Amino acid sequence: MISLILRDIRLGVRAGGGMLIGILFFLAVIAVVPFGVGPDLNLLARIGPAILWIGALLASLLGLDRLFQADREDGSLDILILQNHEHPLALTVFAKCIAHWLTTGLPLVIVSPALGLLMNMEPAGILATTATLLAGTPAITFIGATGAALAVALPRGGLLVSVLVLPFVIPVLIFGVMAAYGAVENPAPFTQPFLLMCALTLFFAVLGPLAAGAALKASSD
Repeated sequence: MISLILRDIRLGVRAGGGMLIGILFFLAVIAVVPFGVGPDLNLLARIGPAILWIGALLASLLGLDRLFQADREDGSLDILILQNHEHPLALTVFAKCIAHWLTTGLPLVIVSPALGLLMNMEPAGILATTATLLAGTPAITFIGATGAALAVALPRGGLLVSVLVLPFVIPVLIFGVMAAYGAVENPAPFTQPFLLMCALTLFFAVLGPLAAGAALKASSD
């Protein structure tokens, strides 16, 4: 698993520019918000957590189609599926999800404090939003693995992956925004929605690779 994670990280950094594209898309979403809502700094600070979460969600969906595409193009995906009896396919998918999040999701979490400053957010709000993104964005990857596996055989499945995945990541978005608001607004809670979001991440960390592995095996038949 460690070798597969390191391999996918190297491929993710070298090929396709997925990390840079995601960060630039995230920045673009945050940059256009002031033009849409006006220069009211108090309003920007109030909606900042929601905008950061929406931007991170859309940027994460942007690169999900590449989760298995490169392996299918070079034939290594078929080898991974055939080795299912030696290395469970669900664990292989789990490793690929970890590598994908490290190259696409984690950079979004790292740049989110700087973008929070652009939204005139308070330090407590920036810290809470960053913490929720750190805990919640892996769930997007685990959910997206199933959509990517279902669309891997399609020549242009990028849009289909986003359409399939989006309804299932809405609960993660809701709890993430609720927790971020709870850190700066009383009496809104922080702990309860944050723990629920962490529970969703753990749940999809188990279910996502299992469903994606089953979809990959079905697509190879």
